Amino acid sequence: MPLVAHNDLPSFKRLLTEGIKVLASDVAHHQDIRELHIGLLNMMPDAALSATERQFFRLIGESNPIAQFYVHPFTLKELPRSEQAQQHIDQYYETFEQIREQGLDALIVTGANVIGPDLENQPFWAPLIEVIDWAHENVTSTLCSCLATHAVLQFRYAQKRVPQDKKYWGVFPHQVINHQHPLVVDINTRFDVPHSRWNTVSREQFELAGLHVLAVTDSNAVHLATSKDGLRTIFFQGHPEYDTISLLKEYKREVLLFINGQRDDWPPFPEHYFASYEKAVLNEYRYRVLLALDNKTDLPVFPEDLIVGHLDNTWHDTAGEVVGNWMGLVYQVTNRDKRLPFMEDVNPEDPLGLGYA
Repeated sequence: MPLVAHNDLPSFKRLLTEGIKVLASDVAHHQDIRELHIGLLNMMPDAALSATERQFFRLIGESNPIAQFYVHPFTLKELPRSEQAQQHIDQYYETFEQIREQGLDALIVTGANVIGPDLENQPFWAPLIEVIDWAHENVTSTLCSCLATHAVLQFRYAQKRVPQDKKYWGVFPHQVINHQHPLVVDINTRFDVPHSRWNTVSREQFELAGLHVLAVTDSNAVHLATSKDGLRTIFFQGHPEYDTISLLKEYKREVLLFINGQRDDWPPFPEHYFASYEKAVLNEYRYRVLLALDNKTDLPVFPEDLIVGHLDNTWHDTAGEVVGNWMGLVYQVTNRDKRLPFMEDVNPEDPLGLGYA
C-alpha cells in the first residue's frame, strides 16, 4: 500500500517518478485505511543522506500490508553536518522529541560513518542508546541496519564487533536456516544481499547473545537475526536496501581515495558484483589512471555511464518480501487505537506465538 507524502520531502517526488505509489496527505485522510507510522533514524553521512531515505522509503512503500505508511525521518543533532545537509534536515526532518511525543509503530535505524575503531567514542553513541532504549519500551519493532546492528549488539548484549583483515564487500549468496519465523515466509530459501563493512559480528556472537539467526552466507556470516522474542528488534548486518548502483558508487569513492593519495592500493572489486564486461572496462580505466598519474597528465573520467546499464540487481525482490513480512507482523501486533508496544492479549515475551518465551 502507499506511502503518504505528509510533507514536502523531495524523496517523495523522486519515488513517484520511479513508479512507487505515493499519496498526498489530503487524499490519505479521506481513506478509511489503517495507518502505520514508521520512524527512520538516518545517521548516514551527508553524501548518502537522501539516497538512504529513498532506499528505505522504497522498501516500505512496496510492502504489501493493507495500510498507509507515514515515514518520519529524523537524525541525531550530535552528528556533524554540512550547511546544505543541515538545511535539508531542518526543513524536512522531525526531531527525536517530536518522534517521542507522537509515538511510532516501528523504527528503522541506519548505519553511520565511523571514525576510529571504537563505537563508544563516536558522537552518535550516547544519543543512539537513548533512542534504542526508548524504542525498546515504546515501539513494537525496531529494525537495525549494519552499523546500528553492531552498536546494539555491543551496548545491549556485550558482543563487540571484530575488525577484519580486509573489507567485506560485494553481493553474497545467503541461505535461510530458520524456516519457522514469519519474517522469512514465502521468500527464496537462497537469496543475495549486498554487504560493505570492515567489521563483523559472528554467528557465534549472535547466538551467545540469545538471538535467533535466520539467514547466513555460505561462509556462515550472519545477515538476518531477531531478538529473543522474535520481533522487538530485527537485525540486518548486510544492506538489502542498496540500489543497483550503490556498490559502484562505493567503488568509485575508493578509487578517488587512491587517486588523492588517501589509500595506498587500488581497491579490489566488490565480490560477485561486476561481470566480465564491467571488470574489463574498469581495468582499462585503471591502466589509464596509472598512466596519467605517472605522466602527470589529465585523469580520465570514471566510466560510470558505460557500466550502469550492465549491472544486475539480485537482491531487491527478497529485500522487499522481508520488509513486507516485517510490516505485516507490526500490523498484526500493534494496538490499532493506541501507541503501545503490544496489544493486551499478546504475550510480550513471545508476540508471534513461536514458543520463544
